[in-house]
Amino acid sequence: MQVVVLCGGKGTRLSEYTEQIPKPLIGVGGKPILLHTIDMYSDYGCKDFILCLGYKGDKIREYFKNKSSFNIEFVDTGINSNKAERLMKIKKYVKEDDFFVTYGDDLSDVNINELLKFHYKNKKIVTLTAVDLVSQFGIVKVNKKWEVTEFKEKPKLNCIMNGGFYVFNRKIFDYIKKGYDLEKETFEDLAKEKMICAFYHKGFWKSMNTLKDVIELNEMFNHKKY
Repeated sequence: MQVVVLCGGKGTRLSEYTEQIPKPLIGVGGKPILLHTIDMYSDYGCKDFILCLGYKGDKIREYFKNKSSFNIEFVDTGINSNKAERLMKIKKYVKEDDFFVTYGDDLSDVNINELLKFHYKNKKIVTLTAVDLVSQFGIVKVNKKWEVTEFKEKPKLNCIMNGGFYVFNRKIFDYIKKGYDLEKETFEDLAKEKMICAFYHKGFWKSMNTLKDVIELNEMFNHKKY
């Protein structure tokens, strides 16, 4: 199946890097986070990729210029486009009824084969990968006397969140209207019709949004936690 990668954002919260390179080329363990993602899908047999380029997209083209093991379609989807607009701009390149969609700044060990089976079984327009929401901060537990009884460093919270790593049916294009944002209006409309489902992944998942995330991802890589 084809894999659509949304990798055109400006990455303003990582200006330490993104003044020079696009966010998806920031390194984790010596290679761009985008290449980690492409390699993961490639391990599952995916060889056809559509990269939705935007900010400094020419640098992504240049990096993958000699990566002949992949069949990559580079599509300029605009610097200021939102995710829904980027998808509409690659519609003509999608050849199949179902296709993968992912972000160029997330890493996970989600089982792509199991995700796809789940999608086929449930017959929805969108299947997203749901992951545990982890607190950004440590928490303190107290008793009735407000005495501290326990500290927990960044615990998993009792809820799940959208971790990306999607499977879309091409009917998704019927739900993207002018001015819509993918994760707001489009997904909300699909949810009202019960046409979006969640594949729960309890393994590794992390997004790269800040300098702290870059440092943590590299530490995880160096300690073989990813």
